Amino acid sequence: MKSENLQVFLFILGLILILYVLKLFKTMKKERRLDNFSLDNTEYKKSILTNINLTWWHIINKLSYGLEKNKLILKLSKKYDKYILNIETKYKKNTDYFTIKLLIVIITIAMYIIGKKPMQEGMNILGAHIDSPRLDLKPNPVYEKNDMAYFKTHYYGGIRKYQWVTIPLELHGVVVLRDGSKVDVHVGGKEDDPQFIINDLLPHLGREQGKKPLNEAIPSESLNVLLGGKPFEDKDCSDRFKLGVLQYLNAQYGMTEEDFISAELEVVPAGKARDIGFDRSFIASYGHDDRVCAYAELAGIFDAVSPKKTAVCIFADKEEIGSVGATGMTSRFFENTVAEIMTLAGEDSPLALRRALARSRMLSSDVSAGFDPGYAGKFETKNAAFMGRGLCFNKYTGSRGKGGSNDADAEYVALVRDIMDEAGVDFQTCELGRVNAGGGGTIAYIMAKYGMNVIDSGVAVLSMHALWEVANKADIYEAYRGYKAFIERA
Repeated sequence: MKSENLQVFLFILGLILILYVLKLFKTMKKERRLDNFSLDNTEYKKSILTNINLTWWHIINKLSYGLEKNKLILKLSKKYDKYILNIETKYKKNTDYFTIKLLIVIITIAMYIIGKKPMQEGMNILGAHIDSPRLDLKPNPVYEKNDMAYFKTHYYGGIRKYQWVTIPLELHGVVVLRDGSKVDVHVGGKEDDPQFIINDLLPHLGREQGKKPLNEAIPSESLNVLLGGKPFEDKDCSDRFKLGVLQYLNAQYGMTEEDFISAELEVVPAGKARDIGFDRSFIASYGHDDRVCAYAELAGIFDAVSPKKTAVCIFADKEEIGSVGATGMTSRFFENTVAEIMTLAGEDSPLALRRALARSRMLSSDVSAGFDPGYAGKFETKNAAFMGRGLCFNKYTGSRGKGGSNDADAEYVALVRDIMDEAGVDFQTCELGRVNAGGGGTIAYIMAKYGMNVIDSGVAVLSMHALWEVANKADIYEAYRGYKAFIERA
């Protein structure tokens, strides 16, 4: 909306409000006169503000009705009990007050992030992925063998299979039952929760295994999760150990074996993130790739001060398997979302959408391979990412002859340099190892198809794709500062 049109709109709105207030005073005066001659239950015409108030609470009540189906929402709403009268009323439940708070937060964020300039002049975009290498359960996962019950798994993304044996594991995900209801599953994260494990061969009998290459020592089909060894009570039935597990799942989550078909359950390393080193300068955690960048982006966009352009933060799925599917960046969910928002902003032409995407600037955020002196031969030191030296920028990624890379242009790299220097952000440039040592990619090349300027950035980590990756706290902080600066100025 143009500034002139906005001013006219605000003037008209203000005039309407003044007329409403004047009408209210007149109505209140009449109501006071009627009160002298009326019984307490006498019906009279409600004022406009009364009607507005009732409509507001009606909307809130409808929204809270849907929210109160969630157990967490009900728990968070408990503190608003003090606002509720002891008599039954149609409106004003504790969830109503929680809904109001939630709406205020959403509205505040939306107003804050939408920039001063029209969206077709471009957006400042931060993008990261939030999936990580893991073990997924197969559609029919439960089986028993030799008086023990197991889950069969299918690994997701680039894992080192030998790392996944003999360590504590957690189970997380959702199960959608036949009736469409969704059940959240979280086992292993609490102090008193059971955990799981994948067995390995003892070294006394593992001489032949030890001679195999790392990627062959643990066959993929042997990554089976140990679940239990307690049989079902009925001695006359078969598969008693499998039934013992299914009995527990049914009692705990109301699910049957068939419900695994419509489930998304993931096996991940058990345990919380921990400080590393006597000086606590590092953090070890599962999933630094790429949640450490996602966290820095989110903190940066929330703390950005009055961005001129609309600021966007993208958290994508399935990057580890090629950014495919409806939730990966190769889908059109981002383009469609931008189109919806631009329509609400009055910029609803197809050309405006194309202009918005083509004129945007983006930092594609993914972790970089931190230089490890124990494996120095895999890096070229003049172009490696060193721990503690700040936010990493990769002009290009890919493999061998820059295959699959975005390769940002020199003009855009110069702009990013200037933004970082002006904000005093420590940064470094790097490549993912030696030219022919391997390689990798991000979502940068996918977003560049719109014609926007994109460059790869991120936090250096050690042991990338391991169960426990290591990042430097200083690098995470500089990433936050760099993303904030980019949103404010790019």
